[in-house]
Amino acid sequence: MPIGRVRASLSLLQPFSTTTAVASSPALSPSPSPSYLAHHLLDEFSRPRSTRDAARLRRLAAYLSPPTAESVVLRLPSWRHALDFFRWAAEQPGFRHSCYSLNAMASLLPPHQRAHLDRLAADAVASCCPMTPGALGFLLRRLGAAGLPDTAVRVFDAARTTLSCTPNSYTYNCLLDALAKAGRADDAEARLREMLAMCGDESVDRYTLTSLLQCYCNAGRPDDANAVFQRMSESGWVDEHVLTTLLIAFSKWGKVDSAVELVQRMEAQGMGPSEKTLSVLVHGFAKQGRVDMAMEMFGKMARHGFCVDLAMYSVLIEGLCQGNKIRKAVHMFEEMKRNGVAPDIRLLKMIIETICSKGHFTTVPSFINENAEHLKPGGVVSLYNIVLEGLVNSGDIEAAYQLLRSMVHGGQKVSNDSAGGLHLFVISEGIKPNSDSFNIVVCGLCKNKKLDLALALTKEMIGLDCKGKLLMFNDLILELCNSDRLDEAYNMFDKIKDLGFKPSEFTYNSLFYGICRRKDPSAAIDLLREMRTNGNKPWIKNCTEMVQQLCFSGRIIEALQFLDKMLKMGFLPDIVTYSAAMNGMCKNGEIDNALELFRDISSKYYLPDVVAHNILINGFRKSGKFDEAQEIMEEMLSKGLFPSVVTYNLMIDIWSKSGSIDKAIACLNKMSDEEKPPTVVTYTSLIDGLCSAGRSDEAIVLWCKMRQSSCAPNDIAYTAFVNGLCKCGRIETALRYYEEMKAKGYDLDIFSLLNFVVFLISHGYASKGCDLLKEVFQKDLVHNNNDVKMTVLINKAVEELSKDGRASSDIKMLVDKYLVSGDRTIHSEDKSK
Repeated sequence: MPIGRVRASLSLLQPFSTTTAVASSPALSPSPSPSYLAHHLLDEFSRPRSTRDAARLRRLAAYLSPPTAESVVLRLPSWRHALDFFRWAAEQPGFRHSCYSLNAMASLLPPHQRAHLDRLAADAVASCCPMTPGALGFLLRRLGAAGLPDTAVRVFDAARTTLSCTPNSYTYNCLLDALAKAGRADDAEARLREMLAMCGDESVDRYTLTSLLQCYCNAGRPDDANAVFQRMSESGWVDEHVLTTLLIAFSKWGKVDSAVELVQRMEAQGMGPSEKTLSVLVHGFAKQGRVDMAMEMFGKMARHGFCVDLAMYSVLIEGLCQGNKIRKAVHMFEEMKRNGVAPDIRLLKMIIETICSKGHFTTVPSFINENAEHLKPGGVVSLYNIVLEGLVNSGDIEAAYQLLRSMVHGGQKVSNDSAGGLHLFVISEGIKPNSDSFNIVVCGLCKNKKLDLALALTKEMIGLDCKGKLLMFNDLILELCNSDRLDEAYNMFDKIKDLGFKPSEFTYNSLFYGICRRKDPSAAIDLLREMRTNGNKPWIKNCTEMVQQLCFSGRIIEALQFLDKMLKMGFLPDIVTYSAAMNGMCKNGEIDNALELFRDISSKYYLPDVVAHNILINGFRKSGKFDEAQEIMEEMLSKGLFPSVVTYNLMIDIWSKSGSIDKAIACLNKMSDEEKPPTVVTYTSLIDGLCSAGRSDEAIVLWCKMRQSSCAPNDIAYTAFVNGLCKCGRIETALRYYEEMKAKGYDLDIFSLLNFVVFLISHGYASKGCDLLKEVFQKDLVHNNNDVKMTVLINKAVEELSKDGRASSDIKMLVDKYLVSGDRTIHSEDKSK
């Protein structure tokens, strides 16, 4: 074994004190002894590099041998000194490290120094350093311990061809161990097959299977690990290490029952689990939520007399808290203190947070008072901050506010039972709130829209020379802007700068949002200038809001000026903002200006998206400029953009209204080909277009298709269908669908209904028309709509009814009711009828 060789080399050396070294370079004997040579090399390489005697080192190098190098490596004061010497020796003419000096260096390198160990292995292969199987195995284990399985594989594969070493079962076991630590199960299986082919079945021993078991455990393959364990059990190779390996793996995998069985098996065989094993099990079970098993393992630790530290108590108490076993958690906490283990602030916070999350605020004051004596005032404040946060999260913002005020004034008693339980806190005078305290309560007040209280508390905080936190001020500014209290938001904005805070992007954009709501582009531009100076960017949604608000108010020119000023300041609005401006122009009838803006942004800034094209198409549609709308559609297709469902709906409506119904139907088919399901808007436009073209049969077929495609018609669809059928003279069919419409809870609007009445009366359905007209008056719709068009429709319906002598009494009743109840004037010629 190489380590034995290292020790043997050391035993041959006599110790030399570095105090015997002389400053000048002594003359060397013709053939200095290895111990003499090692002494002088130690003297040189124990010094800083800048103070070494180069001439002396050249003379010493001429007599350097691998055993001497091994001795020097092992005796230098640190691995850094040793590595410095090792690399110097490798560079000397005629010298080559042996496998023993190489392994001496590998044994000194810490596992975390992977880069140095990796280079060491690479240099060994490059220098064709001859190795024995034992030396090779030692190096492989070192590489595996450092987490360098790939390097271990490269060294192993170079054994025969480069390192003059034929691997045996020992070297294979060492390679398997390196692969096992990395969980490289597939690679380990392949090397095991190589080992069996080369060394035979008898080469597999307990060490082989132990490595394989570890490998499967690390790789997360419980079935394979169990199979190896069974084989080891049959061979009598199971020991405490094997059981512990599998036990820890079962714990990580959540196989609680299997882990418990292994513990029992170990105890039955007189192999009690070690302190480390039980500690791992306690932590593992607790984190998996199996606190019962964690407590059982904890009990075993106590019975074996193992030390239980704060970390273990903490994980158990945390597990009990998460399992809603608060009483047991507090009981264990008290037991921990009785055993002399002092709680830390983290554990205290966790318990208080759990108590507060369950709404058990009544137990908190005594708990804090009992455990505050060993804490500094700052630590006690952090505990009260947990309570403040718990009260805010439970919705009891009033109690949180009162508790904070008690902390501010010191010694006051706070009680509040608004959350269903008494909150009683007696605060010591030395306990003063910090910025976190105010942050919690002020943010809670803002969330509950109690802005006046929040402002008062902030003022009180500043009076106490407490700066607070930027998050708190941001929440205040945002909520003030949401409540249209922009002046107060500006005051708070100035205040945070006076306190030394640098406004964040959120701060600026919260204020920017308030300005946009006020539709004040001048103030917005001023704020944008300040944002640019401080390296902040406006949120596009706020810019879009400003443009939309200005456009909807008819202030198109101001909206465009705002966008232009943004550009001049270096803020490029996105296509959404420009689309908002285009949409506003279209709604104000300025479609030509919208098109001009569209062309401008296309040439300078962006390729407009489908939404921007849709806005223009819709604008042209509403303006009756159908040809221009189609040109925009064709332009969009030429740019490689894919029409959306909205695009198709707009074009179908355009073609339906312009009499190009066949184009509209072709568009519907294209939607199906592109797997873009038509909507109720699609079908409504087409059905209306078919009816307008006198193709009522096709409209009825399409109506049925719409319902079969799970696209339920709405009131607009029913209205268009009934009106369309009337235009086609399909009064009876229209009446049937009107009844269906009523059964589904929809009805025609007043104008469509009066039109329908006229159609019914004029086509021989006077009785039904009269009934519907009665419904119109009974609903009092007419009296609430002072509209000339409505008057004309009613007069027309009455005129049609008067032509039917059988309905004369009904006519008189309706006319009289209309004149008395409705404050209207019917022409005398209509009255005489």
